[in-house]
Amino acid sequence: MSEHRNDSFDELVRRALHAEADRIDPADALPEIRARAHAQRRPAARRPWLLTAGVATVGTAAAIGAFTVLPNLNNPGNTANDGDAVAGSGTTSTSAVPTTGAGTPAPSKTLPSVAPSVAAPEQSVHNAVVPVYWLGQQIGATKKSTARLYRTWAKVSGHPAEEAVRIMTTKQPTDPDYFSVWRGAALNAVTRTNDKVTVDFKQLPKATLDADVAAVAAQQLVYTVQGALNDDSVPVQITQGGQAVPKLFGQVDTSMPLGREQATNVQALVWIDSPDQDAVTGDRVTVSGVANAFEATVNYQATNVKTRETKKSFTTSGQGQSFSPYSFQLTLSPGTWQINVYLVSPADGRVTDTDSKSIVVK
Repeated sequence: MSEHRNDSFDELVRRALHAEADRIDPADALPEIRARAHAQRRPAARRPWLLTAGVATVGTAAAIGAFTVLPNLNNPGNTANDGDAVAGSGTTSTSAVPTTGAGTPAPSKTLPSVAPSVAAPEQSVHNAVVPVYWLGQQIGATKKSTARLYRTWAKVSGHPAEEAVRIMTTKQPTDPDYFSVWRGAALNAVTRTNDKVTVDFKQLPKATLDADVAAVAAQQLVYTVQGALNDDSVPVQITQGGQAVPKLFGQVDTSMPLGREQATNVQALVWIDSPDQDAVTGDRVTVSGVANAFEATVNYQATNVKTRETKKSFTTSGQGQSFSPYSFQLTLSPGTWQINVYLVSPADGRVTDTDSKSIVVK
């Protein structure tokens, strides 16, 4: 009986298993199994390859860098422009290190490119207005020989600095109060390099001057050249026949280029820019100029040469104790007028500096 009951139980189990199996819808699991197996193998297989490739890349870059750096280290003639041509404008290349002639790395300040110092003439202009400086006696000076620089304007065509110097050395200023000690000078050429302007003369003045006047006269040339070039930072080398001159006017050492002296040391403390000397105007006249005045006070007086009619007052410049512009207006009757602009000493009231212009009012 017992065997019969076991057979019946086994039969029931088989039937239940078949019934459960019939409810299962089998799917093809092979692709999923392969995907899982591939995913598990991938990290172990790829990492060694990446490391190998990375080392190879670094090695290649190092080799290329070595071939890039070594020629620059061995060739001091290379400049930063060479690097810029590769790195692009405004970038800095660190793969090339310029060296000095001894092979020592040069300081970083030598990196910017500097073009060869080849003397070149100025660019030509047409009807350009340039400043020309003259000497004028300083009124109220403690020394009789003291002179100051006064500025006028000239229209030129050609090389502006050359033309301005020719006017300064060969022409008479229109204002009779101005003068030049450069008579007898014959200009050759004005050329420029990166670091200086050379004014070469066929003949320099032979006069020997008082030391103070000679110093201001040298600055007359410097101010005129720099003004025509619109660059007050470039030094001026004075030569004769291409050779440096040890003493200009018997006083000034010109073996080295001359820089621009401070304006307060050489320039007139007040001058009239407009109207020009002998200008013909209407009855309303605007007078303008530059002054370095105590408390910005600029005094003026206009006098009719024939009738002696006088108008006297003062105006103010833009700023006291520094060179700054001023202007004022006058209403004048017909005739020739003398306009004087002057500064007064705050200590004793005496006139210390002045400039004047004669005009004709129609």
